Amino acid sequence: MHEECRIAHILVQISEQMNEAQIEARHKRAETAYEHLRQGANFAQVSAEFSDAADAMQGGELGWRPLAQLGSPFTEMLAKMQPGEITPVVRSPIGFHILKLLERRQQEKQVTIIEQTHAQHILIKVSELVSEDDAHQLIGQLMDRVHNGADFMEVAKAHSEDASAAAGGDLNWISPGDTVPEFEQAMNALLPGQISSPVRSPFGWHLIKVIERRSKDVSEQQQREAARRTIHARKADVIVQEWLQQLRDQAYVEYKVEDN
Repeated sequence: MHEECRIAHILVQISEQMNEAQIEARHKRAETAYEHLRQGANFAQVSAEFSDAADAMQGGELGWRPLAQLGSPFTEMLAKMQPGEITPVVRSPIGFHILKLLERRQQEKQVTIIEQTHAQHILIKVSELVSEDDAHQLIGQLMDRVHNGADFMEVAKAHSEDASAAAGGDLNWISPGDTVPEFEQAMNALLPGQISSPVRSPFGWHLIKVIERRSKDVSEQQQREAARRTIHARKADVIVQEWLQQLRDQAYVEYKVEDN
């Protein structure tokens, strides 16, 4: 189980170009918004009046966010709050924030099981020096050698043109989608210990050997990836906001007065 919060926010922006007096004025603006909220003002109306965020006119709603991924100190504050409550003014690198907890919910852990294959392969590439027929003929000769008792790993080390050749063609554990469709389809048709007929892919001609298969729970891996994407998106939001603020700070209007 993990907790998610639906939140709304008010942002009063600051920038690196502002002096202390300007920053203090922005702080006071955020505190004024907070006082309006404490006195019972509607959050959406205060957001529309005071917030610099792009979603200010939509009530500042940020939607559902995993609590653990909101970042300190917001996580600690929201963890202790009840729906309907607001945070005090909190400063971040881009300004002063006020958050309102709208709802919270517990999400069941999603379990994702995939089938993985441990495989080896030998690759002969088609190139300007090696024609399609020559590559096909060579992979066929290597297949005959393996079927006649030659060790697959040694043949791969000696002849494969893939980066895995040094490891005897070992590709380690392969998940669905890790390889091109032609390779995956041929690999999936094999039982552990079996070796494929020559398989053509965009990379050239392959021999594929399946070592073993397993079922793998990748739930935690997917959750880490989702967390990474969320953190990246949050950092990207900050970067975009800072960039926009810098553009506004650098913009100016030059008035020219013509001499009479």
